[in-house]
Amino acid sequence: IYPRMYPDKFPLIKMVRIPAGSFQMGSPSNESGRHDDEKQHEVTISKPFMMSKTEVTQKQWQAVMGNNPSEFDGNDNPVEQVNWYDCVKFSNKLSEKYGLAPVYKIGDGNVTWDKNKKGYRLPTEAEWEYACRAGTTTRFNTGDSDSDLEKAAWIGDISDDETNPVAQKTPNNWGLYDMHGNVMEWCWDWQADYSMGSVTDPRGSSSGIVRILRGGSWGNKSMAGRSANRFWGY
Repeated sequence: IYPRMYPDKFPLIKMVRIPAGSFQMGSPSNESGRHDDEKQHEVTISKPFMMSKTEVTQKQWQAVMGNNPSEFDGNDNPVEQVNWYDCVKFSNKLSEKYGLAPVYKIGDGNVTWDKNKKGYRLPTEAEWEYACRAGTTTRFNTGDSDSDLEKAAWIGDISDDETNPVAQKTPNNWGLYDMHGNVMEWCWDWQADYSMGSVTDPRGSSSGIVRILRGGSWGNKSMAGRSANRFWGY
């Protein structure tokens, strides 16, 4: 999970500024491992935003939520066994802890996002892929081959079938670690087909059944860690 915030408010979570810009979201038709729901289209991210330098660790989750649901033990390992609603609640609690207005209104199973609030939040799917790519157009932000992926990701055979401490692999060009592998990362969006044509700051469908996850995890094969690959869940 990569909530947005002012970087000086919570020093335990180091933040990286992601610049505004445009990119081709999705994958070219000849990309190895591609799925049909990755049709390329131009996306513009109109404003800079902040993202956590690493995945949220178990230590950070414990400090905010007072519990650690993770199966794999390790203060510096990413938190796991958390669903989308857990991460929305974490974002709001973290905002409140540091005097920021919570972004989300949670009630009766519905969550709404007030874009005028400046607290922590999940990235949109477009923001996630834009930040993951960091200007690259290859399968992974380190290149096209599986050996390129190994530089950046705990995934497949090299993960030892478990999560690993964050920030041990090569960061992308914008200084973000573990955008491939380790654990999947929740996004704001409902799972749905992409809009066709050029779009600016898309937030996905207004309703749906399941939410988007990105990045692949320790238990996936390399193709699942591609920058364009999409997962979904609850």
